[in-house]
Formats: sequence, structure tokens, C-alpha cells
Amino acid sequence: MRLVEKLVSFLEHLARFLNMDVRKARMALLKSGIYDIYERWLEVQVRNRPIPEHIGVILDGNRRWARMHGLEPWVGHRFGARKVEDLLRWCLELGVRTVTLYAFSTENFRRTPREVMELMELFEEKLRELKENDVIHKYKVRVKAIGRLELLPPHVRKLIKEVEAATAHYNGHFLNIAIAYGGRAEIVDAVRKIARDVKTGKLDPEEIDEKVFERYLYTSHLPKQDPDLIIRTSGEERLSGFLLWQSAYSELCFIDVYWPEFRRIDLLRAIRTYQKRQRRFGR
Repeated sequence: MRLVEKLVSFLEHLARFLNMDVRKARMALLKSGIYDIYERWLEVQVRNRPIPEHIGVILDGNRRWARMHGLEPWVGHRFGARKVEDLLRWCLELGVRTVTLYAFSTENFRRTPREVMELMELFEEKLRELKENDVIHKYKVRVKAIGRLELLPPHVRKLIKEVEAATAHYNGHFLNIAIAYGGRAEIVDAVRKIARDVKTGKLDPEEIDEKVFERYLYTSHLPKQDPDLIIRTSGEERLSGFLLWQSAYSELCFIDVYWPEFRRIDLLRAIRTYQKRQRRFGR
């Protein structure tokens, strides 16, 4: 089976070296059945080692994928939204307890009015589906949106509240949707809340430490706030403000695949990479 893995890796690197379209090369491998064999072997490896409890994903590359196919940016977002459904199912099947998705940043509001409008309509549509989603209720997934939700349109905020209320009693798994989110904004908002509590006498400044500070973060409802693994697609190698406090000791995995093309094999590879690393936490 290691020969299959080496063959897959060699062919992907060869396509890059020859300036071939790597995505077409991957499709050819997929049709040949090699990827199916490789995926099954990867899954056996991954399941025999500790699975990350909390995975964060930066969903990047929708617009570039759309441009590559001659489509409008919002069409790429729609294909990306479908892939989110696959990702959640894959993670739940593997036993990942918490998934946090970076869906829309505070900076994304600077995009064209048409794209922002299309995204808000897409969020509304997917939130309605999420409320009735069989997978969410089967695995008892608590859904929560994190970010400066007051920046969102009223109808989107209303749906968020409905989805959160419908899943508030679940604690088997957690799905966090970072929308209108910024890591710096989260820290600033936490500091403001702390300042208010200090001013009113609810909190003694001498009591403030990391544990107290974490109670004021958007992710305070989680049993484990810090992601074990953060995956970013599209080949970009930065966090772009994603979970800046919580990611201090997260393992990072950057994947050269646009989000709509993300495959289960990519998730398994990322988890296996995480499993091979030695996490010392500064020790």
C-alpha cells in the first residue's frame, strides 16, 4: 500500500513539474481507481491513531475555482457550500467532536455588493436546511454561529437563532460557523466585556488569567476551545485572523486544493499529518 501512496504523490508532483493541470491529473487518478484504494488504506491508518477532537477549517478558494471554470464568484460559493455538507459528514463519521468553519470574515463585507448579497442569500438557504438536517440530529450536533452577528441582515440573524435553539440541547458534537468573524474583533469584544464586568464590580482585575479570559471568547460554550488541527485550502499559508487566541498550539495543514474540490482523501491526509506530529505545547 505504501507503493500506491508513493505513486499518487509522484504523479501529483510530476504534474506540477511539467506545468500540467494538477486538478486534471487528480481526476485521471480518481477515474483509474487508485485514489479509492489509497483512501481506504489511509482511513485504516487514521482510525488506528487518536483522532483530533477539534478541527478548524478555513474554506478558501471558492472564487478562484469559479474563475478557473469561467463562472461568477457566487457560483463557486454554492459549490463550496455543498462541500461543507460532505466535510461535516466525514468528520462525524471519523469521530471528530467539534468542527469550526471559517465561512465569512468581517473583511469580506468589503467585497462587491452583489457578492455579499449572494452570500447572505446562500447563508439563509443553508441555515434553513441545517435546522432540518438529518445528520445534525442523528449525531446530536449543537450548532452555533460565532462572530459579530449584529453586522448580519436581520433575516439571517433570525435563522441563526432558530438553528441554535433547535440544537441547544445537544452536546454530542459541536459545529461552529464563524460568520462576520475576525480573530482580532473577538479579542477586542472579550476585552470590552471584561472591562464592563470590572467596572460593575463583577470581576476583580487580579482574578484575570487565561482561563478567565477564555470565558469571554465566542467559543466559551465549547468543551475544548482550542483546535487540535486547522486546515486551510487553496494553497494559501496564513490564518487570516482565524481563531487567533485559540490557535496558539494548533497544528496547521495547508492544502493546495480549492475548497470546492476538497476530497475525503485530503481530510484523511491532513489528519494523518496531525497524528504524526509531536505536540509539545512548549515543553
